[in-house]
Amino acid sequence: MTYDRTKPDNTLRNASIIGVSFILTLFIINAVVGPLYNVWAQSLQGKAELQKAEYTRQVAVLEAQAKKDSAQQLADAEIIRAGGVAKANQIIGNSLKDNREYLQYLYITGIEEGSQKGNVTIYVPTEGGMPVPTLQMNK
Repeated sequence: MTYDRTKPDNTLRNASIIGVSFILTLFIINAVVGPLYNVWAQSLQGKAELQKAEYTRQVAVLEAQAKKDSAQQLADAEIIRAGGVAKANQIIGNSLKDNREYLQYLYITGIEEGSQKGNVTIYVPTEGGMPVPTLQMNK
């Protein structure tokens, strides 16, 4: 094949047309597809934020439910404990009724324990035979 220099060279013109067409295509894509892509990307971002908010709300609800359940269990345990204390008090109270000698024994041992800790108790006997403290002094 021979090259004829007399014919105009269309290579530069063809490259220019291709370049301009390419730039024009990019501009059209950017003008049309760009806003559509931005809307799509913002939609995805909004959905992600909505899911995150929903998850955060669910976590907060579960934490609140756990605190409520824990408080209810603690309250139930306290009620059971108080019932046990009430029964014990009733048993002790019933055992002390009409048991004057035992109460005197507890009183005397209490005075002895106090004296071992350094307390001094002065008491005066009464008609019932039960000593009544009149003065307590610490050394």
